[in-house]
Amino acid sequence: MKRISTRGMMATAMLAAVVLSAVLAGCTTEPEPAPLPPVTSPSPSSSAEGTADPGYNPAGDARDNKQYFDTVNRAVIALDKTPGGKKFIDNLVKAGFVKADMQVTEDLTAVELVADNIQFSVLLGGACLVGQYGNVGYQSVVQPVLTSGKCMVGKTRDIDW
Repeated sequence: MKRISTRGMMATAMLAAVVLSAVLAGCTTEPEPAPLPPVTSPSPSSSAEGTADPGYNPAGDARDNKQYFDTVNRAVIALDKTPGGKKFIDNLVKAGFVKADMQVTEDLTAVELVADNIQFSVLLGGACLVGQYGNVGYQSVVQPVLTSGKCMVGKTRDIDW
């Protein structure tokens, strides 16, 4: 049986550490900004005015418009349990949000099946309203703008209608 010296084991360990460091060094990217804390919107019944529809505030930012964003998106879902991205975008435009500031993911997979979830966003006042709907139900959040100037990472669908 061949015996490995302590010196040989140390050299092997150091080489492995150098290789691992070199590999991991290529994995670094510019860090994204830290997410903003979640926004909690008061329920309509707790509102001082008692209004269920807060309305769009074009002078407001993403936080100011989150409750309205949610109201618009939940209305789409109430009418169609399987809406595609186009329905979300069209209704957000009708509600006053600017189409040029929106992104949406594909609602079909590469093999033409309905996607489990779709995401859509609006860049508004230096932050992003991001909604998701699908097998997880409806969720939304206010997030900082990415260093790319966009709200979502990866490939999104062209909003060309």
